[in-house]
Amino acid sequence: MSLPELNGNQRTHLRGLGQTMNDMIRLGKEGLTDAFFKEFERCFLERDLVKLRFVGADRHERAALCEQLAQKAACLCVGAVGHTALFYKPHANPAKSSLPDL
Repeated sequence: MSLPELNGNQRTHLRGLGQTMNDMIRLGKEGLTDAFFKEFERCFLERDLVKLRFVGADRHERAALCEQLAQKAACLCVGAVGHTALFYKPHANPAKSSLPDL
């Protein structure tokens, strides 16, 4: 499945939704392990939008980790502020999508 191109309005809408969300997963000092990726993918089975919290990573590490996550998990990083990042991946079944209006 290829990822959709999101325009500025769609990204802004997703970031707005993310402001009210609690983080669903945390990335700690162990980094990007296989167990982390399994949990990250499981989060996408529940929702199209996943909020992640970085624990103990500096600004440059967080930016690199966002890129690596987006590539390996085939999702889009729609925003990263401070120690949180927001990732979007459309549900494989549009009828089960948590964001039907996007």
